[in-house]
Amino acid sequence: MTETVNTPVSTRKRNFITILICFAGIAANLMLSGLCGKMKLPLYLDTVGTIAAAIIGGPLPGVIVGFFTNIFKSFTDISSLYYGIINVLIALAAAFLAKKNFYKKPLLIVAAILVFTFLGGGIGTLIPVLLNNVSYDSESLSAKIYSMGMFGSTASHLIANLITDFADKALSVTIVLILNQLLPDHAKKFFNFYSWKQTPLSQEQSAAAKNAGFRKMSLRTKILLVLSISLIAVSVAATVISIVLYRNTLIRDHTKVAVGTARIAASAIDPEKVDEFLEKGEQADGYAEVEQLLTELRISSVDIEYVYVYKIMPDGCHVVFDVDTETVKGRDAGYIEPVEDGFRDHYAALMNGEHIDPITTNDSYGWLLTAYEPVYNSEGKCVCYAAADVMMDQIRVTEREFLMEMLAIFLGFFILIFVFVRWLIEYNIILPVNSIAMSTGTFAYDNEKARESSIERIHELNITTGDEVKNLYHAIAKTSDDSMRYVADVQKKTEELAQMQNALILVLADIVESRDKNTGAHVRKTAAYTDIIMHQLKEMGVYTDIITDEYISDVVNSAPLHDVGKIQVPDAILNKPGRLTDEEFEVMKKHTIAGRDIITQAIELVPNSGYLAEARNLAGYHHEKWDGTGYPYGKKAEEIPLSARIMAVADVFDALVSRRSYKEPMPFDKAMDIIREGAGKHFDPVIVEAFLNAEEEVRRVEAEFSQMADEKGCIDKKELKKKKEV
Repeated sequence: MTETVNTPVSTRKRNFITILICFAGIAANLMLSGLCGKMKLPLYLDTVGTIAAAIIGGPLPGVIVGFFTNIFKSFTDISSLYYGIINVLIALAAAFLAKKNFYKKPLLIVAAILVFTFLGGGIGTLIPVLLNNVSYDSESLSAKIYSMGMFGSTASHLIANLITDFADKALSVTIVLILNQLLPDHAKKFFNFYSWKQTPLSQEQSAAAKNAGFRKMSLRTKILLVLSISLIAVSVAATVISIVLYRNTLIRDHTKVAVGTARIAASAIDPEKVDEFLEKGEQADGYAEVEQLLTELRISSVDIEYVYVYKIMPDGCHVVFDVDTETVKGRDAGYIEPVEDGFRDHYAALMNGEHIDPITTNDSYGWLLTAYEPVYNSEGKCVCYAAADVMMDQIRVTEREFLMEMLAIFLGFFILIFVFVRWLIEYNIILPVNSIAMSTGTFAYDNEKARESSIERIHELNITTGDEVKNLYHAIAKTSDDSMRYVADVQKKTEELAQMQNALILVLADIVESRDKNTGAHVRKTAAYTDIIMHQLKEMGVYTDIITDEYISDVVNSAPLHDVGKIQVPDAILNKPGRLTDEEFEVMKKHTIAGRDIITQAIELVPNSGYLAEARNLAGYHHEKWDGTGYPYGKKAEEIPLSARIMAVADVFDALVSRRSYKEPMPFDKAMDIIREGAGKHFDPVIVEAFLNAEEEVRRVEAEFSQMADEKGCIDKKELKKKKEV
């Protein structure tokens, strides 16, 4: 049942070594990746340790190596954090393929390389696309493919990554295969990561315990489903909250930039020259210098889209300054800008020269955050407003990038937690519970040896989870021990009752037999013959729906009662040395009915006794004949109960070979011929065939009883001689 290497001490040692393998795998990934970077090779080799750990230690070590490799790489390259999910998926794929022994089959090796390439180069390409982080120089393979004009930039990047990643994964798999080939088989088994909380199971037993059948859903699935829903719910909530907070932070930052820019712009405006600037524009003295200052102010921050100065008047916004952008030429001084819908609610305040908070609008110029700063003259009157616009569309892009980053990190972390919890519940809940179920489900009560074996199987589990599962195990083990003691006690008493029952039957049969001076050991011999016949029928495969071990026991044990009705036959008829008259024979025939009635009365007192039912059949019908000429009811063929048809052969045969006061015993072979001739007339042909097939066994039993009878006869003669001498 168990592997000898799987002792608790060796388990701890093995798991410690597996943890070291995790560190070694992470170190291998980082070292090989760093080496490729220093040598400027178009490879990564940062999954060698991941694949090796997954093949040698299983999915959990592989996922740990894959996830933490990218965690450590992110210390120097933050973008590596987003690729952790790729390394984790490669670990799962490697662990799955390892179960198929892919490293022993060339086609599966190629398939593994393609799978790893798809994960690394295929899905890995989508991450920078989603993060708007696709970049490559003119000398890169992506640029060369793009220059061919057959593919777009994204497709070119994907094809280039697949080609590069195929070479990377082919080399990585080759390194792992060489390492796997050099590693001895016993070392591979030793490095497998598990945490048995019971006596370890063999591979076959583990598979059976893990894949036990369920009506609806396994406990493992329920736990993992709850875990998944919980993790997803928490992650979604955390992501939504993070995005909202992130957006608010971005808006606050953009607001500060817009307000600061507007204030600087306002400070650059001479309020006494606003009307001159508005009237003369670029011809006004100092206009060009202020415009240059505002232009430099706009380009000083990537977040600022527009910088301008308006004088708010009843007919609209009169342009004082409007700085050009890379895509939009600013309005000339004096141009009247119509009021946007987003400012209508604030227009009265602007007309009055009041200070207003930054406004977010989505009008003809797009989604903008605008900060207005009033410019006051020496009299404290607002002569114009300096304004700065921040384009809010960038916030959407930033939010999407943030979401993708969160998703990439979460998926890697989710898989790590999922695999770890699955591993944890496998050894702490699923295997122990299913092992208990398997041990108790196959519990055998048939005999003492089977019961002891079943109890031993439960105790061998030795579950040590230290929780409710352990309590359940000890409760089941104790209940099983108590139940087995009770069953053994009940069985012992049952056996004693059965022995007492059989003894009483024999005593009753002996009482009846003692009245019949002609029968000798008839009841015992006929019981032995019925036993021989029934086992032969079972071997022949006939009457299989009737002849069971229980049926054979019932018939053999009740066979001595087949002549119990003779107790009501007068001694004069029962022990008459000569031939019976017709009237006497009619009285003799009634012993069958009398026996059936006697046993029927016994059945009423003990209603569920199978052996009494067969005793009644034997007593009532053992003189019926296959052709319907028997007595007392003239039944024929299969109308006669099977036990009675069997007894008919045994009864007649014993009568033929036994000595009676009115006849000598018939030779064995002649008696067998008479039985053979009676097939289809007196006897069931199938039963005759069985009886004849068991001739050697029949001969042995007949000889044993004949010898016993001869010895008893000699003893009786000696006793009689002693009495005469006395």
